[in-house]
Amino acid sequence: MWQLGQQVQGRLQQLQHDLANRTFETTAGGGMVRVTADGRGTIRGLTIEPAVFAEHDADFLSDLVLAAVADAQRRAADMLQAEMRKVQPLPFPPSL
Repeated sequence: MWQLGQQVQGRLQQLQHDLANRTFETTAGGGMVRVTADGRGTIRGLTIEPAVFAEHDADFLSDLVLAAVADAQRRAADMLQAEMRKVQPLPFPPSL
């Protein structure tokens, strides 16, 4: 049982490492704002098209950034949940 627990712990550590190395991009406003994040939800990059500054106010830009970041964090959480389903659970004896 202890050995199985060690295996699961090792798998979880590997999963965290793998997620940190996976990146994806989300967009908002038809691509005016792009956010790059890793599988842990850490924002790695933010790109804003210059036209946003000329054509819109700060509140609009804020909304776009928040939408793109929220989407990136949601996707990271979904990715983590999908990967966690693959990790073998510890076998527990039936309740008494």
